[in-house]
Amino acid sequence: MKTLLAALLFATALAAPSAHAQILPSEPLDGIIAVVDEEVILRSELDRAVRAIQIQYASNPQQLPPRAELERQVLDRLIMLRLQVARADGTGVKMSDAEVDQTIAQIGRQNNLDIGQLRAAIEQQGLSWEQFRTNVREESIVQRLRQRVVQTRVQVSDTEIELLLRNGGVQRGQLRLGHILVALPDGASSAQIEAAQAKADDVSRQITQGMDFAAAAIRYSDAQNALDGGDLGWRGYDEVPPAFADAVENLQNGQTSPPLRGPNGFHLIKLIDKRSAAQQLVTEYHARHILIKTSEIVSRDEASAKIAEIRRRILAGEDFAKLAREFSEDGATGNLGGDMGWFQAGGYGTAVAGIVGALADDQVSEPFETDIGWHVLQRLGVRTQDRSAELERDQARQMLGTRKADEEYDNFLRQVRAEAYIEIRLPGAEGGARNPAGTG
Repeated sequence: MKTLLAALLFATALAAPSAHAQILPSEPLDGIIAVVDEEVILRSELDRAVRAIQIQYASNPQQLPPRAELERQVLDRLIMLRLQVARADGTGVKMSDAEVDQTIAQIGRQNNLDIGQLRAAIEQQGLSWEQFRTNVREESIVQRLRQRVVQTRVQVSDTEIELLLRNGGVQRGQLRLGHILVALPDGASSAQIEAAQAKADDVSRQITQGMDFAAAAIRYSDAQNALDGGDLGWRGYDEVPPAFADAVENLQNGQTSPPLRGPNGFHLIKLIDKRSAAQQLVTEYHARHILIKTSEIVSRDEASAKIAEIRRRILAGEDFAKLAREFSEDGATGNLGGDMGWFQAGGYGTAVAGIVGALADDQVSEPFETDIGWHVLQRLGVRTQDRSAELERDQARQMLGTRKADEEYDNFLRQVRAEAYIEIRLPGAEGGARNPAGTG
């Protein structure tokens, strides 16, 4: 429960007090620490978010950077959230109250909490339920914005898939990586590159000397997931940048690569764990069926009686295919003698899956009902198929799509930030905001 509460606290802390604060002459003495286009971020918002991080790391406070650095990182995240929500609003990306309720209910189910327990977990920390709802809405809107941007900018062609497969570019299995980024601004000068290189080398040295990687990420990383300890989670080999996969190829679990130069800075990659993909064997069935639909004209009892009579005739020796062509009301299979082809157990729904799995080859089922009517089914065969090649192709498509999506959305965020007016008033961090940092 402690981990869940920390996550909820941090999520709620990022929410605006109500609607986004507007720049008004009567702004309270709370204090403005950043101006983002027409909106402001208040000191109280930042303090609340920082407090959430401190609660999250209460058992390991030494992993947190100094207060000033933590504030800078949290403020960066607040700015990016504000910019994305504003862009979503300007492009018509919305989320209704009902959709927010559904999302919150899902969060509760995933954590074995009902709505009352979830609300109590939030309010127990002195945080507002409305603030939590606001954050859920904003995070969901950001996800929808990302989907819209990716859908309009990312295309994966069959030719790209074939090239990737032909060149052996798809590695099966998954990696769990840690990531630290020492970012470089666009058009970095030689002095800035040297300074970033020196910082990356220093971070690498501290990790080698025993500093926890997650603590180093929180303290030094410029990536958007820095406050998560740099954990990228489980990803397919080819869902991470090729340079990352190459960097950990010869590493053991727990080891960290030397600094790698990338287009947006210097990266340190830790191999947390890896797992291989097993051969993808699936069970398929070959069957045929006859369907009698229920309707306003044909009652449930009438359809049941008709299918029972058809089954009696099949068992008496009449040809199944002939009866299917004569009586079946399934437009897709009727003219084929009821032949459903080869399919995986769930291919025709749970009712058919339960029936076909229990039959022996050539056995005819008892009449059974689905939401469209009454059926009788005969299993013709069963086989085990290796779908590894199909999976590899799907993996290639997904990998290319994920890689392009990450790159395109990172470019989108850079553009959004470059076009925005951002004034940072946080002591020690004045002078404007940095470009958003990605993982590529």
